[in-house]
Amino acid sequence: MVRFEDMINGYRRFRSGAWQSYHERWEALAHGQKPKVMVIACSDSRVEPTNIFDTHPGEIFVVRNVAALVPPFETTPGLHGVSAALEFAVQVLGVSQIVVLGHGSCGGCQAALSQGFKDAPPGEGGFIANWIQMLDDARERVAGRHADLEGKAAQRDMEFEAVKVSLENLRTFPCIKTKEAKGNLTLHGAFFAIHDGILHLLDEATDEFSPVH
Repeated sequence: MVRFEDMINGYRRFRSGAWQSYHERWEALAHGQKPKVMVIACSDSRVEPTNIFDTHPGEIFVVRNVAALVPPFETTPGLHGVSAALEFAVQVLGVSQIVVLGHGSCGGCQAALSQGFKDAPPGEGGFIANWIQMLDDARERVAGRHADLEGKAAQRDMEFEAVKVSLENLRTFPCIKTKEAKGNLTLHGAFFAIHDGILHLLDEATDEFSPVH
């Protein structure tokens, strides 16, 4: 189990190793970033996009949250962290691709499926419950296809559905809709299976995920 003290030791190794090896790259990054891909991933500690895609600092712009969800475009008062990140990536950095990366054994999707935090007060599960309400319609679709919502098949189906929900919500943002229509922005759905390390990509024409070989 890694503790903060272990992380400081890791920093020291990084400083004497990778920092020195990529010094010119770090020096260039100090003046700005120009990633072309944005990845929306889950906060789950087992799913690290830079490891899965074998990328280096400055190559992908990553936003992580519970279940890799994107809320729909809205202008109501409040703090819109994902929306701010999207706005920055699309309008300021000018990314040309956005990847929604779901994953196996997702706790957020499991919570949405079981409704385990329903009616919990904020601070005791309420924030989670409010966030995963975005998957309520997806849950109904999954429930219509599976008699056993606690089974692995329903769980995987829910994880796939969550990716599709985020893609659908992405397209409610005017700037994304416009850029995609002009061919300046491409959206991708992806899924990483933790148990076997296989990446799956969504074919929106068939609505199916297929493994990458």
